[in-house]
Amino acid sequence: MAAGVLYTYPENFRAYKALIAAQYSGADLKVAPNFVFGETNKSAEFLKKFPAGKVPAYESADGKVLLTESNAIAYYVSNAALRGTDAATQARVWQWASWADSELLPASCAWVFPYLGIMPFNKQHVERARAELLAALRALDAHLLPRTFLATERVTLADIVVYCTLLHAFQHVLDPQVRASLPNVSRWFSTLAAQPAVTRVLPPPALCAAPPTAPQLNKKDSGDKKKDKKSEKKEQPKKKEKEESAAEPLDELDEKPKESKDPFDAMPKGTFNMDDFKRCYSNEDEAKSIPYFWEKFDPENYSIWYAEYKYPEELAKVFMSCNLITGMFQRLDKMRKQAFASVCLFGADNDSSISGVWVWRGQQLAFPLSPDWQIDYESYEWRKLDPAAADTKRLVHDYFSWSGTDKQGRKFNQGKIFK
Repeated sequence: MAAGVLYTYPENFRAYKALIAAQYSGADLKVAPNFVFGETNKSAEFLKKFPAGKVPAYESADGKVLLTESNAIAYYVSNAALRGTDAATQARVWQWASWADSELLPASCAWVFPYLGIMPFNKQHVERARAELLAALRALDAHLLPRTFLATERVTLADIVVYCTLLHAFQHVLDPQVRASLPNVSRWFSTLAAQPAVTRVLPPPALCAAPPTAPQLNKKDSGDKKKDKKSEKKEQPKKKEKEESAAEPLDELDEKPKESKDPFDAMPKGTFNMDDFKRCYSNEDEAKSIPYFWEKFDPENYSIWYAEYKYPEELAKVFMSCNLITGMFQRLDKMRKQAFASVCLFGADNDSSISGVWVWRGQQLAFPLSPDWQIDYESYEWRKLDPAAADTKRLVHDYFSWSGTDKQGRKFNQGKIFK
């Protein structure tokens, strides 16, 4: 069984290939702690092992195996079931891995990255990339029509590599209408996302909810258009110039969508000031911030909830479990204004649990109030707490101060704050 260290930065989709493969194969793959991209991989020690300075990079436990290409690393930490048990299956697996790198990845990056600000936005280039990726996905959809997985009747490295390559596209550009036109690809992607070995590495991703909109152009237009605007400005008073400039279309690009309404806005504000409490919690120790919470808490208009992860048996490495918490927090970003939580991980590798105490405005479970908030909450059991009960006081103290144990007596390992 392979054993070694993976050097990577957080949420690197290329590194996910090896981490997921290791979950299936049982390989002992650890992520290097304290890795800082741009520093660690530029150090003399790192470059001596990996001269290109690229990540992900793999070093075996005995130091004899050094690898830098993500597909090669994933292959090395896989087992026979993932690689294929005969030459024909192995060839099919590698065919899909190569296809992902040559057909999916370039088109996906060229479509997704301009919307994320990683690449300059050029409408023509984006439309070309969109057409190329959708053409590839239609071919994949036809292949998956009679199949559950890509190469065999079970998950192989082919599925893992293609899944990780398509993560950004499903998160940012493949909106519901596009996904509906690719039913077999969408079914396959959802199936992979729900596999226990996959969820132990990363939670099911939040899928793109609407067609992406182009970033606003800066006003460094070129050519005759720039000259026309310049002459226009000379002829018009300043006030009128500003009004017309604000009304100009963004070069036929889609308009920016309106922000969805915050469900908390329809609820009574009450007397509890969430921002004041968050400042107190951030700047004072628990001996002051927890009494402050109870002094200011408004039980009529705010509620306290206990959440416990339903599937502790699926939790493996501590860092992966922490990724579950971080991923949930990221997808609940729009909920932060009127919510606070302390979520803790108890125990150690292969023997841990996740639970937390949440506070938000209103008396009902908040997540069903907005489609934006419904990605992860069903993986937890939710119980509303009585603010006047002694057990609630104890839970708030333990979770806000990161102390105590879980129900099985596991010791506190680490925590994350949603604020």
